[in-house]
Amino acid sequence: MSHPTALITGGTTGIGRAVAGLLHERGHRVVVTGRDPVTLEAARRELPDDVVVRRADARSLPDADRLAEEVRERFGALDVLLLNAGITRSLPFEEVDETAYAEVFDVNTRGQLLTLARLLPLLADGASVVFTVGAGVRSGIPGGALTAASRGALLSAVPSLALELAPRRIRVNAVSPGLVDTPIWAKGGLPPEALAEYAGRVPLGRPGTAREVAEAVGYLVGAGYVTGQELVVAGGSGLGA
Repeated sequence: MSHPTALITGGTTGIGRAVAGLLHERGHRVVVTGRDPVTLEAARRELPDDVVVRRADARSLPDADRLAEEVRERFGALDVLLLNAGITRSLPFEEVDETAYAEVFDVNTRGQLLTLARLLPLLADGASVVFTVGAGVRSGIPGGALTAASRGALLSAVPSLALELAPRRIRVNAVSPGLVDTPIWAKGGLPPEALAEYAGRVPLGRPGTAREVAEAVGYLVGAGYVTGQELVVAGGSGLGA
């Protein structure tokens, strides 16, 4: 019996790493990518030995090409692609300049869409593609416009991609986490107390966990009749007036 193969960009930490663990538990052969030497080394130490960990910058097309070639040689095809690599920048809109715009959109939008384009020939018929977007695209937080715009561009592409790839039975969906306790908060410049403050506004009264988001991705991977959809995992955030 052959095992399905999954590739997770931004898979060395947080949600991506949780998805890697879950899919490995479910019998997938797993490849994860990242660009931080510290998290890459931690992933190599702590993930199962047969999980392939590779350095790849989501902004780099040569990195995407090298990744595609290795997947082709090692596994032949991909059954699952989670486009999860991303960054968060929290800053007042008046401080947004060309450098900040380019950094965020190059990783969150250009990098994810062009990575999909590079890997598309490797996707098996019936494969599952999932984008990590974010509940903030719809609900909004002060200082989050740049990140939300870059992720929202992915969400707007999902229905068109789902229709275009449907003849190959490739399903394209999005998972949108709300407040989740992962390292991306600190990387985005938000202080630790912000997590507790925002948690107080979540109807379920707490941040989510990376594993809970991973379970949602696992559902989308296995849901053979779901495509072009967004699954929000946000503890009820956004409900009500």
